[in-house]
Amino acid sequence: MTEEKRVSTTQLAKLRGIPQDQLFTQLSSQGLIEKKDDKWTLTDAGVKAGGVYQTGKYGQYVAWPESFDVHVQPAKADAPKMLTATALGQHFEVSATKINYILSELGWIQKGLKGWLVTDQGKKMGAEQGEDSRSGIPYARWPEKILKIRALKDSVDNMKGVDKPKTDSDKMDSFRHKFEATHRATDGHFVRSKAEMLIDNWLYMAEIVHAYERKLPIEEEMYCDFYIPTGKVYIEYWGYDNDEKYLARKQEKQAIYQKYNFNLIELTDQDVLNLDDILPRLLLKFGVQAY
Repeated sequence: MTEEKRVSTTQLAKLRGIPQDQLFTQLSSQGLIEKKDDKWTLTDAGVKAGGVYQTGKYGQYVAWPESFDVHVQPAKADAPKMLTATALGQHFEVSATKINYILSELGWIQKGLKGWLVTDQGKKMGAEQGEDSRSGIPYARWPEKILKIRALKDSVDNMKGVDKPKTDSDKMDSFRHKFEATHRATDGHFVRSKAEMLIDNWLYMAEIVHAYERKLPIEEEMYCDFYIPTGKVYIEYWGYDNDEKYLARKQEKQAIYQKYNFNLIELTDQDVLNLDDILPRLLLKFGVQAY
């Protein structure tokens, strides 16, 4: 009797008209294959189901009988369409590479050893972790609703240099308009107090890339004092302890940082006097090394 032809998982997906990522995910959920050291391997159940190892141009791979009965669960009718960085880039008219860096800057994905990994914040946005079936390189998939999220649209516009008119919520931020940014830091940033100037100068001299008054990637209208893309760290300097309105604003901001579980460093006047000892230790907790 002639032995039945065997095909790779990718070939099997093509024969059945199934997206290969979906087939790999389904076989994994059925306990037939599992990931070890970035490679798909057969489980005992997979071997019993007819899976074998074969060797090809790219090394060893899992193969199945050509007649293998694939039990793929049909997608739900109301399941959201998921978009890759390439699709997002086409929508916003930028490259997939730039989209991934924007999503990383927002804290929704992070760089893995290879590819991109979805963060907890990204999962809250509806992202799913995907993986290339051949290379095993991870990537993120996003629901269409992400196209309407203001934080993403604003970040893309900023990257493209699009000037945007001030919104009513911008005008309502009385603190930021009450205290003008008149203190010029070493790197050219104009900040609102001498303490913020000292913090900015310290970050600059430590060669730590940072932004001043970066809008948080949330629907609420809130700006941090400083943002460090490496480590996704936000820094807040708290002054004006005797001002009731300021204290109320401080509590509101702290609650939002806690709500989204953002990496936050809080500095006081006393901390600013001792930044060389305080900041390196606090930054290191989030994987940011100074000096």
